Amino acid sequence: MISALLPPLVYMIRFEEMAVETYDVVIVGSGPAGMGAAFSLIQSKPDAKILMLDQEKFSTGGMRNDCKMNFTYPIGFPDEYWTKEQADLYLEQVTEFLKPEILPKSNIEVYQKRAQRLGCSLLEIRQTHLGTDGGLRLIKQLLAALETKGIVLSLGEAMLSVDNADKTITTDKRKIGYRTLLIAPGRKGFHFLQQMMHSLAVPFVDNIVDIGIRVETRIEHYPIVKDYYDPKFYFPEKVRTFCTNSGNAHVVKERYATERGDEWYSVNGHAYSADKNTDNGLVNFAILKTVRFTAPLASGQAFAENLGLQAALMGGGKPLMQRVGDFRLGSRSKECSFNSDLYDFKPSLRDCCPGDISLAMPAKILRAIWKAMKNLDTIVPGVLHPSTIMYYPEIKLYANKPQYQDSHFQVVDGIFFAGDGAGTSRGITAAWASGIRASEGMAELL
Repeated sequence: MISALLPPLVYMIRFEEMAVETYDVVIVGSGPAGMGAAFSLIQSKPDAKILMLDQEKFSTGGMRNDCKMNFTYPIGFPDEYWTKEQADLYLEQVTEFLKPEILPKSNIEVYQKRAQRLGCSLLEIRQTHLGTDGGLRLIKQLLAALETKGIVLSLGEAMLSVDNADKTITTDKRKIGYRTLLIAPGRKGFHFLQQMMHSLAVPFVDNIVDIGIRVETRIEHYPIVKDYYDPKFYFPEKVRTFCTNSGNAHVVKERYATERGDEWYSVNGHAYSADKNTDNGLVNFAILKTVRFTAPLASGQAFAENLGLQAALMGGGKPLMQRVGDFRLGSRSKECSFNSDLYDFKPSLRDCCPGDISLAMPAKILRAIWKAMKNLDTIVPGVLHPSTIMYYPEIKLYANKPQYQDSHFQVVDGIFFAGDGAGTSRGITAAWASGIRASEGMAELL
């Protein structure tokens, strides 16, 4: 019986060895960085055989979540990798490809003057907003365009490991050969990217993280959004506003897990495209402080995860939420804090635990954020109305800083990184630009 089974087994092993398909380019990650690289490569190398993988069964990345895009330096471009001249050059290519309809702005000078008097600044950014629904439509169009150009898509296939000596990667379905490899997993691929760096012996640090809250209020308490959809305020102590949503706007939670499997949640925000029939009259935005560990050099990722786990412990596995009115009184919020009297709107994210953010957030970070919020309330009076809700935590994980071999983000021979997870960008357009920049180095090897 055993001898009868041996020939088929040997045959199967030989078949697997023979079945390794090789591509000129393998791109891991279907977000903006991966797409930017794919479109750039197929234009410069139309005969290249290109495969794009993603562990999810759908295209991932920032375009799925509100899809607001900024087209002005320095938004999204870490200064250790980009000069203004470089960013402007690549932004021109991104703009030419995406052809965005830039949103109008008005009364900006009024807000800028108020900010300057307080030692703050308001950047004037060229931006567009498609909304979550518009972003999904754009993704569908882009994927169809990739397939039309002959790029092979394999969504729902996860890369597990890489052997650069053998020029192969192993996925949960097969082994694949490559001539050049781009790994662009985005922010949620933080742990995966670190595993790849360890296996490839790529030196890196992850000493930077953004920690903060998401603010939600009625649009009449933050009327600047009627003049400027996503205002970019910069405050002292490395605090900034980020990712503003208004109209049909909602706060959402995102699940994360540590390497041990412990779960925690970060909040985020999104909005659907403008439609007065579905407008909920709310606005939300993040206010974040950048934390950089230098001495001793520590992991921003580990620090952020510990804060997320602590918040989850206090919230019974959920993020925390607190009304500004309660916070100012030094009181925790309770269910009764969300009544129909003074607090005249319901949270858009109900799956949160009313509580006391000051018990969960480090005091130095909270002090800097609260100072910024008071400055913001002077610039845009009303944002600190007692009904305003603060959600915690909002954490941005893009702190991987690999040691790159060249300006095209090559980490070892034939392998390139790009996107937010690799620290080359912060946002959709900069991620797309970093994908183009990496593709230029890959094209030189084909």
